[in-house]
Amino acid sequence: MRYVDEFRSRGAARHYADIIRQLTTRPWTIMEVCGGQTHTIVKTGIEELLPKEISLVHGPGCPVCVTPLEIIDKAIAIASRDDVIFTSFGDMVRVPGSSKDLLSVKASGGDLRIVYSPLDAVKIARQNPSKRVVFFAVGFETTAPANAMAVYQAKKLGLQNFSILCSHVLVPPAMEALLSSESNRVQAFLAPGHVCTVMGFEEYIPLAKKYRVPIVVTGFEPVDILQGIAMAVKQLEEGRAEVENEYTRSVRREGNVPAQQLIREIFEITNRKWRGIGEIPVSGLGIREEYAEFDAEKIFNVQNISADESKVCIAGVILRGLKKPHECPAFGTDCSPEHPLGAPMVSSEGACAAYYQYRRFSPELKEVREL
Repeated sequence: MRYVDEFRSRGAARHYADIIRQLTTRPWTIMEVCGGQTHTIVKTGIEELLPKEISLVHGPGCPVCVTPLEIIDKAIAIASRDDVIFTSFGDMVRVPGSSKDLLSVKASGGDLRIVYSPLDAVKIARQNPSKRVVFFAVGFETTAPANAMAVYQAKKLGLQNFSILCSHVLVPPAMEALLSSESNRVQAFLAPGHVCTVMGFEEYIPLAKKYRVPIVVTGFEPVDILQGIAMAVKQLEEGRAEVENEYTRSVRREGNVPAQQLIREIFEITNRKWRGIGEIPVSGLGIREEYAEFDAEKIFNVQNISADESKVCIAGVILRGLKKPHECPAFGTDCSPEHPLGAPMVSSEGACAAYYQYRRFSPELKEVREL
Protein backbone atom coordinates (compact mmCIF):
# COMPACT_ATOMS: atom_id res chain seq x y z
CA MET A 1 0.00 0.00 0.00
CA ARG A 2 1.50 3.31 -1.05
CA TYR A 3 2.77 5.46 1.85
CA VAL A 4 2.55 2.52 4.26
CA ASP A 5 4.45 -0.54 3.07
CA GLU A 6 7.54 1.39 2.02
CA PHE A 7 7.70 2.93 5.49
CA ARG A 8 7.67 -0.54 7.07
CA SER A 9 10.40 -1.96 4.86
CA ARG A 10 13.08 -3.94 6.71
CA GLY A 11 15.66 -2.96 4.14
CA ALA A 12 14.88 0.75 4.45
CA ALA A 13 14.86 0.51 8.24
CA ARG A 14 18.28 -1.11 8.35
CA HIS A 15 19.56 1.41 5.79
CA TYR A 16 18.70 4.32 8.09
CA ALA A 17 20.02 2.43 11.10
CA ASP A 18 23.34 2.10 9.25
CA ILE A 19 23.31 5.84 8.50
CA ILE A 20 22.71 6.61 12.19
CA ARG A 21 25.63 4.39 13.22
CA GLN A 22 27.91 6.09 10.68
CA LEU A 23 26.86 9.56 11.88
CA THR A 24 27.13 8.97 15.62
CA THR A 25 30.40 9.85 17.36
CA ARG A 26 29.17 10.67 20.87
CA PRO A 27 26.16 10.11 23.20
CA TRP A 28 22.90 11.87 22.34
CA THR A 29 19.47 11.84 24.00
CA ILE A 30 16.47 12.26 21.71
CA MET A 31 12.84 12.50 22.80
CA GLU A 32 9.91 11.40 20.69
CA VAL A 33 6.98 13.55 21.80
CA CYS A 34 4.09 11.44 20.53
CA GLY A 35 2.76 8.34 22.26
CA GLY A 36 1.98 6.79 18.88
CA GLN A 37 5.65 7.05 18.00
CA THR A 38 6.54 5.50 21.35
CA HIS A 39 4.39 2.46 20.57
CA THR A 40 6.04 2.03 17.17
CA ILE A 41 9.50 2.29 18.74
CA VAL A 42 8.77 -0.26 21.45
CA LYS A 43 6.71 -2.64 19.31
CA THR A 44 9.25 -2.88 16.48
CA GLY A 45 12.39 -2.78 18.60
CA ILE A 46 13.81 0.35 16.99
CA GLU A 47 16.05 1.07 19.97
CA GLU A 48 17.87 -2.22 19.38
CA LEU A 49 18.81 -1.07 15.87
CA LEU A 50 20.51 2.05 17.21
CA PRO A 51 24.09 2.45 18.43
CA LYS A 52 24.47 2.41 22.21
CA GLU A 53 25.31 6.13 22.15
CA ILE A 54 21.74 7.02 21.12
CA SER A 55 19.24 7.13 23.97
CA LEU A 56 15.53 7.50 23.17
CA VAL A 57 13.28 8.88 25.90
CA HIS A 58 9.51 9.13 25.83
CA GLY A 59 7.72 12.47 26.10
CA PRO A 60 4.35 13.84 27.23
CA GLY A 61 2.67 13.27 23.88
CA CYS A 62 -0.12 10.94 24.98
CA PRO A 63 -3.28 13.06 25.35
CA VAL A 64 -4.97 10.58 27.67
CA CYS A 65 -1.87 10.32 29.87
CA VAL A 66 -1.54 14.05 30.46
CA THR A 67 -5.23 14.67 31.22
CA PRO A 68 -5.10 15.73 34.89
CA LEU A 69 -6.73 13.73 37.65
CA GLU A 70 -9.14 16.54 38.49
CA ILE A 71 -10.54 16.58 34.94
CA ILE A 72 -11.28 12.86 35.22
CA ASP A 73 -13.05 13.54 38.53
CA LYS A 74 -15.06 16.34 36.87
CA ALA A 75 -16.03 13.96 34.06
CA ILE A 76 -17.12 11.33 36.59
CA ALA A 77 -19.20 13.89 38.50
CA ILE A 78 -20.99 14.96 35.31
CA ALA A 79 -21.42 11.43 33.94
CA SER A 80 -22.98 10.28 37.23
CA ARG A 81 -25.98 12.61 36.80
CA ASP A 82 -29.31 11.05 35.83
CA ASP A 83 -30.07 13.79 33.32
CA VAL A 84 -26.78 13.37 31.38
CA ILE A 85 -25.68 11.24 28.46
CA PHE A 86 -21.89 11.35 28.70
CA THR A 87 -19.98 10.60 25.50
CA SER A 88 -16.28 9.92 25.10
CA PHE A 89 -13.64 8.20 23.06
CA GLY A 90 -13.04 4.69 24.36
CA ASP A 91 -9.52 5.28 25.64
CA MET A 92 -10.78 7.66 28.35
CA VAL A 93 -13.24 5.36 30.11
CA ARG A 94 -10.62 3.31 32.02
CA VAL A 95 -8.41 6.21 33.07
CA PRO A 96 -8.43 6.20 36.89
CA GLY A 97 -9.81 9.17 38.79
CA SER A 98 -9.37 9.72 42.50
CA SER A 99 -11.61 6.79 43.45
CA LYS A 100 -12.99 5.23 40.26
CA ASP A 101 -13.14 5.56 36.48
CA LEU A 102 -15.84 6.37 33.94
CA LEU A 103 -16.42 2.69 33.22
CA SER A 104 -17.45 2.28 36.87
CA VAL A 105 -20.04 5.01 36.35
CA LYS A 106 -21.47 3.04 33.44
CA ALA A 107 -21.48 -0.13 35.53
CA SER A 108 -23.47 1.74 38.18
CA GLY A 109 -26.15 2.71 35.67
CA GLY A 110 -24.79 5.93 34.20
CA ASP A 111 -25.54 6.61 30.53
CA LEU A 112 -21.98 6.54 29.17
CA ARG A 113 -21.58 6.07 25.42
CA ILE A 114 -18.39 5.56 23.42
CA VAL A 115 -18.36 7.51 20.16
CA TYR A 116 -15.92 7.73 17.27
CA SER A 117 -16.39 11.44 16.58
CA PRO A 118 -17.61 14.46 18.55
CA LEU A 119 -20.16 14.93 15.77
CA ASP A 120 -21.69 11.61 16.87
CA ALA A 121 -22.33 13.31 20.22
CA VAL A 122 -24.04 16.21 18.45
CA LYS A 123 -26.28 13.68 16.71
CA ILE A 124 -27.12 12.03 20.03
CA ALA A 125 -28.06 15.45 21.44
CA ARG A 126 -30.46 16.03 18.55
CA GLN A 127 -32.03 12.61 19.09
CA ASN A 128 -32.41 13.09 22.87
CA PRO A 129 -33.74 16.60 23.51
CA SER A 130 -34.76 15.73 27.06
CA LYS A 131 -31.21 14.77 28.02
CA ARG A 132 -28.07 16.88 28.44
CA VAL A 133 -25.35 15.43 26.22
CA VAL A 134 -21.70 16.03 27.11
CA PHE A 135 -18.66 15.13 25.02
CA PHE A 136 -15.29 14.63 26.72
CA ALA A 137 -13.02 16.79 24.54
CA VAL A 138 -9.38 15.91 25.24
CA GLY A 139 -6.26 15.79 23.13
CA PHE A 140 -3.62 17.87 21.45
CA GLU A 141 -4.03 20.17 18.47
CA THR A 142 -4.82 17.12 16.34
CA THR A 143 -8.32 16.60 17.76
CA ALA A 144 -9.10 20.27 18.39
CA PRO A 145 -10.59 21.00 14.91
CA ALA A 146 -13.17 18.20 15.18
CA ASN A 147 -14.14 19.24 18.70
CA ALA A 148 -14.39 22.86 17.59
CA MET A 149 -16.60 21.78 14.68
CA ALA A 150 -18.93 19.96 17.10
CA VAL A 151 -19.43 23.18 19.08
CA TYR A 152 -19.81 25.20 15.87
CA GLN A 153 -22.45 22.79 14.55
CA ALA A 154 -24.31 22.68 17.87
CA LYS A 155 -24.56 26.47 17.91
CA LYS A 156 -25.66 26.53 14.28
CA LEU A 157 -28.37 23.95 15.06
CA GLY A 158 -29.46 25.82 18.18
CA LEU A 159 -28.83 22.81 20.43
CA GLN A 160 -29.22 23.83 24.05
CA ASN A 161 -28.59 20.35 25.47
CA PHE A 162 -25.05 19.84 24.09
CA SER A 163 -21.75 20.78 25.71
CA ILE A 164 -18.13 19.66 25.90
CA LEU A 165 -15.82 19.09 28.86
CA CYS A 166 -12.65 20.60 27.43
CA SER A 167 -9.13 19.54 28.35
CA HIS A 168 -7.10 20.37 25.25
CA VAL A 169 -3.34 20.73 25.55
CA LEU A 170 -0.66 22.16 23.25
CA VAL A 171 2.67 20.61 22.29
CA PRO A 172 5.12 23.57 21.98
CA PRO A 173 4.59 24.92 25.54
CA ALA A 174 5.14 21.42 26.94
CA MET A 175 8.39 21.12 24.99
CA GLU A 176 9.52 24.49 26.32
CA ALA A 177 8.65 23.44 29.87
CA LEU A 178 10.87 20.38 29.45
CA LEU A 179 13.73 22.35 27.89
CA SER A 180 13.67 25.02 30.59
CA SER A 181 13.74 22.49 33.43
CA GLU A 182 16.97 22.02 35.40
CA SER A 183 16.49 18.25 35.10
CA ASN A 184 16.20 18.32 31.29
CA ARG A 185 18.43 15.92 29.40
CA VAL A 186 16.77 16.08 25.98
CA GLN A 187 19.11 17.22 23.19
CA ALA A 188 16.77 16.81 20.20
CA PHE A 189 13.08 16.21 19.54
CA LEU A 190 11.04 14.14 17.13
CA ALA A 191 7.95 16.36 16.79
CA PRO A 192 4.51 14.76 16.26
CA GLY A 193 3.54 14.64 12.61
CA HIS A 194 -0.23 14.63 13.15
CA VAL A 195 -0.10 17.79 15.28
CA CYS A 196 2.04 19.49 12.66
CA THR A 197 -0.37 18.40 9.92
CA VAL A 198 -2.88 20.71 11.59
CA MET A 199 -0.63 23.45 12.98
CA GLY A 200 2.39 23.39 10.68
CA PHE A 201 5.85 23.73 12.20
CA GLU A 202 6.61 27.44 12.26
CA GLU A 203 5.90 27.65 16.02
CA TYR A 204 8.77 25.20 16.67
CA ILE A 205 11.37 27.43 15.02
CA PRO A 206 11.74 29.85 18.00
CA LEU A 207 12.16 26.84 20.34
CA ALA A 208 14.93 25.36 18.24
CA LYS A 209 16.70 28.71 18.11
CA LYS A 210 16.24 29.64 21.79
CA TYR A 211 17.34 26.30 23.26
CA ARG A 212 19.74 25.24 20.49
CA VAL A 213 17.88 21.97 20.02
CA PRO A 214 17.17 20.19 16.70
CA ILE A 215 13.49 19.44 16.07
CA VAL A 216 12.49 16.99 13.35
CA VAL A 217 8.82 16.62 12.39
CA THR A 218 8.38 12.87 12.08
CA GLY A 219 5.73 10.36 11.02
CA PHE A 220 4.69 7.19 12.80
CA GLU A 221 5.97 4.22 10.81
CA PRO A 222 9.32 2.58 11.65
CA VAL A 223 11.15 4.05 8.67
CA ASP A 224 9.69 7.50 9.43
CA ILE A 225 11.09 7.36 12.93
CA LEU A 226 14.50 6.02 11.92
CA GLN A 227 14.81 8.68 9.21
CA GLY A 228 13.78 11.32 11.76
CA ILE A 229 16.44 10.06 14.19
CA ALA A 230 19.06 10.15 11.42
CA MET A 231 18.13 13.75 10.60
CA ALA A 232 18.30 14.73 14.28
CA VAL A 233 21.67 13.01 14.82
CA LYS A 234 23.10 14.68 11.71
CA GLN A 235 22.12 18.08 13.10
CA LEU A 236 23.55 17.28 16.53
CA GLU A 237 26.84 16.06 15.10
CA GLU A 238 27.13 19.16 12.88
CA GLY A 239 26.23 21.55 15.70
CA ARG A 240 23.03 22.73 14.03
CA ALA A 241 19.68 23.41 15.70
CA GLU A 242 16.95 23.70 13.09
CA VAL A 243 13.42 22.52 12.41
CA GLU A 244 13.30 19.92 9.64
CA ASN A 245 10.35 18.07 8.18
CA GLU A 246 10.67 14.32 7.59
CA TYR A 247 6.88 13.89 7.26
CA THR A 248 6.62 15.79 3.97
CA ARG A 249 3.84 13.59 2.63
CA SER A 250 1.47 15.05 5.23
CA VAL A 251 2.95 18.19 6.79
CA ARG A 252 3.30 21.64 5.26
CA ARG A 253 5.10 24.52 6.92
CA GLU A 254 1.87 26.51 7.37
CA GLY A 255 -0.28 23.50 8.32
CA ASN A 256 -4.03 23.34 7.75
CA VAL A 257 -5.06 27.00 7.81
CA PRO A 258 -8.89 26.48 7.78
CA ALA A 259 -8.57 24.06 10.71
CA GLN A 260 -6.51 26.63 12.62
CA GLN A 261 -9.12 29.30 11.94
CA LEU A 262 -11.87 27.06 13.32
CA ILE A 263 -9.81 26.35 16.45
CA ARG A 264 -9.34 30.08 17.04
CA GLU A 265 -13.06 30.71 16.51
CA ILE A 266 -14.13 28.34 19.30
CA PHE A 267 -11.14 28.14 21.64
CA GLU A 268 -8.69 30.49 23.31
CA ILE A 269 -5.27 29.77 24.77
CA THR A 270 -5.23 29.22 28.52
CA ASN A 271 -3.06 27.78 31.29
CA ARG A 272 -3.53 24.04 31.71
CA LYS A 273 -2.61 21.42 34.29
CA TRP A 274 -0.88 18.26 33.05
CA ARG A 275 -1.12 14.97 34.92
CA GLY A 276 2.08 14.32 36.83
CA ILE A 277 3.67 17.56 35.64
CA GLY A 278 1.52 20.37 37.02
CA GLU A 279 0.39 23.63 35.46
CA ILE A 280 2.15 24.80 32.31
CA PRO A 281 1.40 28.40 31.29
CA VAL A 282 -0.45 28.97 27.98
CA SER A 283 -0.37 25.24 27.30
CA GLY A 284 -4.05 24.55 26.72
CA LEU A 285 -7.22 25.53 24.93
CA GLY A 286 -10.39 26.66 26.68
CA ILE A 287 -13.80 27.58 25.30
CA ARG A 288 -14.20 31.23 24.42
CA GLU A 289 -16.73 33.28 26.36
CA GLU A 290 -18.81 33.66 23.20
CA TYR A 291 -19.40 29.90 23.33
CA ALA A 292 -19.71 29.56 27.12
CA GLU A 293 -23.14 27.98 26.69
CA PHE A 294 -21.31 24.85 25.49
CA ASP A 295 -18.80 24.71 28.36
CA ALA A 296 -19.74 21.71 30.50
CA GLU A 297 -17.37 22.73 33.28
CA LYS A 298 -19.39 25.92 33.83
CA ILE A 299 -22.81 24.46 33.06
CA PHE A 300 -22.45 21.73 35.70
CA ASN A 301 -20.49 23.90 38.13
CA VAL A 302 -17.54 21.54 38.57
CA GLN A 303 -14.78 24.16 38.28
CA ASN A 304 -13.79 23.79 41.93
CA ILE A 305 -13.20 20.03 41.89
CA SER A 306 -9.54 19.34 42.59
CA ALA A 307 -7.50 16.22 43.28
CA ASP A 308 -4.02 15.23 44.43
CA GLU A 309 -1.93 13.07 42.13
CA SER A 310 -1.03 9.52 43.16
CA LYS A 311 2.08 9.30 45.31
CA VAL A 312 2.80 5.81 43.95
CA CYS A 313 2.45 6.40 40.20
CA ILE A 314 5.54 8.01 38.62
CA ALA A 315 3.74 8.99 35.41
CA GLY A 316 5.03 12.55 35.64
CA VAL A 317 8.65 11.38 35.77
CA ILE A 318 8.07 9.10 32.79
CA LEU A 319 6.27 11.82 30.80
CA ARG A 320 9.24 14.14 31.34
CA GLY A 321 11.60 11.53 29.94
CA LEU A 322 13.49 11.10 33.23
CA LYS A 323 12.64 7.42 33.64
CA LYS A 324 11.26 4.59 31.54
CA PRO A 325 8.18 2.55 32.52
CA HIS A 326 10.04 -0.60 33.56
CA GLU A 327 12.00 1.50 36.07
CA CYS A 328 8.81 2.10 38.07
CA PRO A 329 8.61 -0.19 41.14
CA ALA A 330 4.90 -0.75 40.51
CA PHE A 331 5.25 -1.62 36.81
CA GLY A 332 3.61 -4.95 35.97
CA THR A 333 2.84 -5.72 39.61
CA ASP A 334 0.76 -3.17 41.48
CA CYS A 335 0.12 -1.38 38.19
CA SER A 336 -1.24 -3.27 35.18
CA PRO A 337 -3.88 -2.65 32.47
CA GLU A 338 -6.42 -4.49 34.63
CA HIS A 339 -5.57 -2.44 37.74
CA PRO A 340 -3.85 0.77 36.56
CA LEU A 341 -2.41 3.33 38.93
CA GLY A 342 -2.11 5.92 36.18
CA ALA A 343 -3.26 6.81 32.68
CA PRO A 344 -0.06 5.73 30.83
CA MET A 345 -0.89 2.09 31.64
CA VAL A 346 -4.36 2.12 30.03
CA SER A 347 -4.03 4.57 27.15
CA SER A 348 -3.49 3.16 23.66
CA GLU A 349 -0.65 5.70 23.36
CA GLY A 350 0.72 5.34 26.88
CA ALA A 351 4.39 4.45 27.33
CA CYS A 352 3.59 2.11 30.23
CA ALA A 353 1.01 0.27 28.13
CA ALA A 354 3.55 -0.12 25.33
CA TYR A 355 6.18 -1.54 27.66
CA TYR A 356 3.65 -3.83 29.34
CA GLN A 357 2.43 -5.20 26.00
CA TYR A 358 5.74 -5.52 24.19
CA ARG A 359 8.55 -5.46 26.78
CA ARG A 360 7.02 -6.73 30.00
CA PHE A 361 9.17 -9.82 30.32
CA SER A 362 12.39 -8.42 28.87
CA PRO A 363 13.03 -4.67 29.25
CA GLU A 364 16.36 -5.13 27.48
CA LEU A 365 15.36 -6.83 24.22
CA LYS A 366 17.71 -9.31 22.59
CA GLU A 367 16.23 -9.19 19.11
CA VAL A 368 14.38 -6.81 16.84
CA ARG A 369 10.73 -7.56 16.17
CA GLU A 370 9.02 -7.07 12.80
CA LEU A 371 11.99 -5.20 11.32
